[in-house]
Amino acid sequence: MKFKLALGLSLMGLGYSCAVQATWDEKFWNPKPLADDVILPMPCDGAMAFRKVAIPQNKPLEDYNIVLGQEGDAWGFVEQSRQEHIAGSFPDPKNKGRYYLIAKYELSDLQFRALSGECPKPDIKGRLPKVSIGWMDAMAFANQYNLWLRKEKLASLPKDDGQPGFLRLPTETEWEFAARGGLAVSPSEFRDQSFPMPEGLNGYVWFAGAQSANGKLQLTGMLKPNPLGLHDIMGNVAEMMFEPFRLNKLDRLHGKAGGYVVRGGSYVTTQGDIRSALRGEEPYYTDSGENVSKTTGVRLVMVSTTLTSRDRVKEIEKEWQALGSGQKTAAKGKAPDSLQNLNAISAKVQDDGLKKELEKLRGELRANSQLRDEQRDQAIRTSLQLGAFLCTKMKDDGEFLERLNQLYSKTCAADSQLDANCARRQEQLGQHQKALDFISSYYADTLVDMGSTYNKPLIDPQIAVVQQQMAARGKTNLNGYLDTYWNNLQGYWKDGKVARDAWLMACKKNN
Repeated sequence: MKFKLALGLSLMGLGYSCAVQATWDEKFWNPKPLADDVILPMPCDGAMAFRKVAIPQNKPLEDYNIVLGQEGDAWGFVEQSRQEHIAGSFPDPKNKGRYYLIAKYELSDLQFRALSGECPKPDIKGRLPKVSIGWMDAMAFANQYNLWLRKEKLASLPKDDGQPGFLRLPTETEWEFAARGGLAVSPSEFRDQSFPMPEGLNGYVWFAGAQSANGKLQLTGMLKPNPLGLHDIMGNVAEMMFEPFRLNKLDRLHGKAGGYVVRGGSYVTTQGDIRSALRGEEPYYTDSGENVSKTTGVRLVMVSTTLTSRDRVKEIEKEWQALGSGQKTAAKGKAPDSLQNLNAISAKVQDDGLKKELEKLRGELRANSQLRDEQRDQAIRTSLQLGAFLCTKMKDDGEFLERLNQLYSKTCAADSQLDANCARRQEQLGQHQKALDFISSYYADTLVDMGSTYNKPLIDPQIAVVQQQMAARGKTNLNGYLDTYWNNLQGYWKDGKVARDAWLMACKKNN
């Protein structure tokens, strides 16, 4: 049944006449379940699994700076690396950040048919990705799913500022951030050609060739997921994006909007072409009608509106007024007063043309100041992570040196003639002591530099961001060392003492 025909039927009161009522076994819609999957119900007692994509910012105008695309001239007019920003839709009080949801699997044929007015009997073939639908049909499916959820299962939807979220196709930024692994991978892994694949490409991606898909569409969830738990995010079927295709013009997208974007490659994409940056354009229509493809499918995201209430609008307005205003400073001391001076001058100017030029200059200064602030915040986060790592290194090296000293005391200290290797062991002790001294000095240098360059109001908000980054990468064991580094830094501000031995002891107390 054509989806557009079923759409008209289901719109009549959102009724779903189920000739065959069969509850779906989890294997048909979530074959690789995880404890933290987010499950949304569907008609016919079906369901769709989603994964949270964490963003370590929580204020309405805060967003997270990322680099997408790839470096190099190959396909540069389509995929050249560029800076983008991403923000979460829903609050995550536990982690002090926000998140959006992205479907764990590509939309299956079974799920598609459940929203088209029938209740199909679940079977394994129903796990094949839904293909041969156009972009408009994909949007119509998302619309129908939204309407059904609001009528039947409103309480299941996540909320932001009291407003329920909604489903749509992902933006390119949402898709690529999740495809690369989001916060669950290190910055260097995020910029690799693909997310980490310890077992090789064949274990994670269906691509062209006899050693992989062999020219056939594959069931969803057969291979291993990416670090965020997403299956088939690359390969199997290319996935439709929300926005139209644009060429890349070095550091920005070109002004012409064309067809729609597809991402990730498919089962006919060659192994060498599989990459996180892979982008393609599909026309909305062919000569004979709507464009459909056997290699293109759908993966939905759950997001929220932005201007959710009057209070939220006021909060955004207040935050916007503070952007690039010099209310924060990268160093200790007074805030820069260039903007204040410019405001005072502008207030006294009577000439309208000159006043407009001053307003333009003011906007440029604010934008430059905001960019500086974002770069400063990134530098602070990098320094905090380095401090936490050096703290672990001091602990490990310090404890190892203690064990060597204990062994030396037992075998050599009483009578060095008892062990012919005592001289060598003593030399080793000296080498390890020098190594520990170097790490301790490096730790102290970074801490003092941090304390001399930034102040508490600037560093404090970035602590929570780094904690979220570490948690997403499974590095929560570093949070204790981060706390130690932060406590040592505050102690340095208090008394101005470079206490290497005390800082070493504090790091060694972490378990």
